[in-house]
Amino acid sequence: MDIGQRIRQLRVSNDLTQEELASRCELTKGFLSQLENNLATPSLLTLMDIVEALGTTMAIFFTEEEDEQLVFDKDDFFVDESGDVVITYIVPNAQKNQMEPIIIELQPDSRSNIISPKEDGETFGYVIKGSINLVNGKNTYRVKQGGTFYLKCKKEHYLENKTKKIAKVLWICTPPLF
Repeated sequence: MDIGQRIRQLRVSNDLTQEELASRCELTKGFLSQLENNLATPSLLTLMDIVEALGTTMAIFFTEEEDEQLVFDKDDFFVDESGDVVITYIVPNAQKNQMEPIIIELQPDSRSNIISPKEDGETFGYVIKGSINLVNGKNTYRVKQGGTFYLKCKKEHYLENKTKKIAKVLWICTPPLF
């Protein structure tokens, strides 16, 4: 752990200047600057004073947050091939998030699973390749390549490919369904 960087991070997040934090800890601004730049090492008592002045505890000070993965590539994807439908999970473990993006590939004359109604659910889709029918309750809507759809998930819905070509759809839903 970079103690100097952590002191600086907490000081800035508390909207304190070096002078203000140094004053609270009865240190000089110069010494605090040396600490933040790792040019000096604080004693345990000095560090405890700084941590207290920053409004936190030693346990929290030394807890390192893991960097959350923000960018994913094909090596991170998981592919589920079930018959005529291939689902590619393009964000790993997305079920822990608010929304779940997947790519659904439908073979000719096939359909996706039927999605049950969800009071708080919403779905967005973008047809990457081919064309599909969006079946929402008793209504059917044709969506061609480059087209999108957006629906509140108040009715049973699914996608079907009634063509003789493969269809591919980016499907994003909230809450996660798959």
